[in-house]
Amino acid sequence: MSNSIPSVPVPRNEPVRAYGPGSPEKASLKRRLDRMASEEIEIPLVIGGKEVRTGNLAECVMPHDHGHVLARVHQAGPEEVEAAVAAAREAWREWSETPWEARASVFLKAADLLAGPWRDTLNAATMLNQSKTVFQAEIDAACELIDFWRFNPYYMARIYAEQPDSAPGCWNRVEMRPLEGFVFAVTPFNFTSIAGNLPTSPALMGNVCLWKPASSAVLNAHYLMKLLEAAGLPPGVINLLPGRGGRVGDPVLDRPELAGIHFTGSTAVFQAMWRKVGENIARYRGYPRIVGETGGKDFIFAHASADIPSLAAAAVRGAFEYQGQKCSAASRMFVPESIWPELEEALLGMVSEIRMGDPRDFRNFMTAVIDRSAFDTIRGYLDHAKESPDAEILAGGGADDSKGYFIEPTVVLAKSPELKLMKEEIFGPVLTVFVYPDAKLDETLEICDTGSPYALTGAVFATDRGAIEKIAASLRHAAGNFYINDKPTGAVVGQQPFGGSRASGTNDKAGSMLNLLRWVSQRTIKETFVPPAHFSYPFMAEE
Repeated sequence: MSNSIPSVPVPRNEPVRAYGPGSPEKASLKRRLDRMASEEIEIPLVIGGKEVRTGNLAECVMPHDHGHVLARVHQAGPEEVEAAVAAAREAWREWSETPWEARASVFLKAADLLAGPWRDTLNAATMLNQSKTVFQAEIDAACELIDFWRFNPYYMARIYAEQPDSAPGCWNRVEMRPLEGFVFAVTPFNFTSIAGNLPTSPALMGNVCLWKPASSAVLNAHYLMKLLEAAGLPPGVINLLPGRGGRVGDPVLDRPELAGIHFTGSTAVFQAMWRKVGENIARYRGYPRIVGETGGKDFIFAHASADIPSLAAAAVRGAFEYQGQKCSAASRMFVPESIWPELEEALLGMVSEIRMGDPRDFRNFMTAVIDRSAFDTIRGYLDHAKESPDAEILAGGGADDSKGYFIEPTVVLAKSPELKLMKEEIFGPVLTVFVYPDAKLDETLEICDTGSPYALTGAVFATDRGAIEKIAASLRHAAGNFYINDKPTGAVVGQQPFGGSRASGTNDKAGSMLNLLRWVSQRTIKETFVPPAHFSYPFMAEE
């Protein structure tokens, strides 16, 4: 066994490729898109490193062309969950004792594979199955996931290096044990990087995982498993279980071996899972770690001193990139009366320039929302805006599902802060604006803080430094990620650890050491070199 104490390479954020006209990376990605769009593959489960086909199939389609089937996906059920638990239990025996540097090597290699030969595949899968533009796919499926797989091993080494003091005559140390049992990773449709990080961050720390990807985005999960296998991940460490939520989730949560949940998705689902854990708490071997990032009703708060062009650009990017299907997307904006006429002109002018269509056409800024359920939900909010006397649609408002699930970028003027578009998560390309009297800044800050149960991201736009400090202080608890003169989206691993509180989750900050600490259980060890030979103390020598 090696007796070295290795240092993990200092991570640097992966550069974002531009995919400009005539560039080699654009030509290469276009070829991969064409090839993958022409295929119809079969996606199996992966249990204990073996492909499992149940025969219960679901379709994986392009949201922007929902008649185009990319894959047929085998669905897991209770029997497959049972097999995956057994495979994870078997893998845990060796993986939990694997040297940390060997575990780190797997994910550092995965990062280099993704940065190189696998980049086009994961970007293309994300564009085709999740309807992301090339830029949104690049910053997600490539750069952010590469960053996770490079920064997390570096953070792991720092965690292991943090040790307690020792008094003379003894040596104190702490070891970070993996959890006993398995971690259940439940990943969303909207970020390939999250799909890759949620099962692998616990695995990096020596845990084993059952992974249920979102049913509407399985193509990326399939290729991520292939990539991890190519990187040397041992069988059974991560087991892929696509399937319906109840068919997979219920039997998983009933298992006494459940050691943790790593979740990104809706608040309602997360609360239901937590409730189920509470009902089952007496049957578990230990208290499961529950880590979740859920919904958001993210805001931009403008001050009268805001720079108008910057504010308008941030609103468009924050609200409409990836069709507003980001947990961090700008969904409500508070604007003072004094700047609204100028901002309205700039904002609506930019919205009118937005092109929407197939992500394979690199000229498009927006594409389709993920599926029928999302389309119907968002259209319901648009219908409410059209019917409510407290709302006026200033731009967009249209929806067309004849070929793909397309929702126009929509700007709604709210005449009351109680309009439900100002309070409820929509998860689509809808930005609702509330114009407030300049003299009622304090009252409007209170509305922003209390008008939604969420606290994920938010932004302030102002050039007046005093106003920035006042607004930031007033909204201190309203967002886990807060931006000054920038859109409330686009957190970068190693730069802006991501997560929110209140109904937005447990705020365990993906992309930081804090998240990794949730997947270990400490053991403190004290070694005394010359222990006492008698029980008595000096104070006992005299009455």
